[in-house]
Amino acid sequence: MAQSSPIRDGFFRYGPVEIDHLTRQDPALGQAIERIGLIERLVTPDPFAALVRSVIAQQISGKAAATVSRRLAERLGAITPATIGAAPLDDIQRCGLSWQKASYIKGLSDAVIEGAFDLDALPSLPDDEVIARLSALRGIGVWTAEMLLIFSLQRPDVVSWGDLAIRRGMMMLYGRDDLDRAAFDRYRARYSPFGSVASLYLWRIAAGE
Repeated sequence: MAQSSPIRDGFFRYGPVEIDHLTRQDPALGQAIERIGLIERLVTPDPFAALVRSVIAQQISGKAAATVSRRLAERLGAITPATIGAAPLDDIQRCGLSWQKASYIKGLSDAVIEGAFDLDALPSLPDDEVIARLSALRGIGVWTAEMLLIFSLQRPDVVSWGDLAIRRGMMMLYGRDDLDRAAFDRYRARYSPFGSVASLYLWRIAAGE
């Protein structure tokens, strides 16, 4: 694998330092990294748009989430607190969302517009505080907050226990029939401080690569 190949702007940033660390700490993961190669995983720098997309992605496939996100962007022109706030709930639903998810997204835009939630503060906060603040919002759980940490804030050490594909990837990688929280935490500790890069590969392993 050409470890020196750059990850382009707009994708999660990592390179030889992260790859070398993970390979040393976990030879099984290192073999998977060698087999799969560098992953270009899109990120969404705008936290609001990233949160909306994470809400859309809850409990549906990545392909379905991408379709709904594209429809929403086409209908509104851009995914911002102002465009979501101005759109009728029915318009948001027609993009392929349930009433509940559409209401969560509207509630998020209202909280930002009214000043009840400060998105601009998130980049300066530690991971745990970001998760705590986001989880206090209706419809935003720990998993959604963790996805924001990876795919918007590009935090380096996030491995989500609540992500079924992450757990499935671990079981496939290590030949396990089950995975309890203690075993998960042991693997996560191996990956630190580059757990987010490990997550990228665990998703690909879970998908059959």
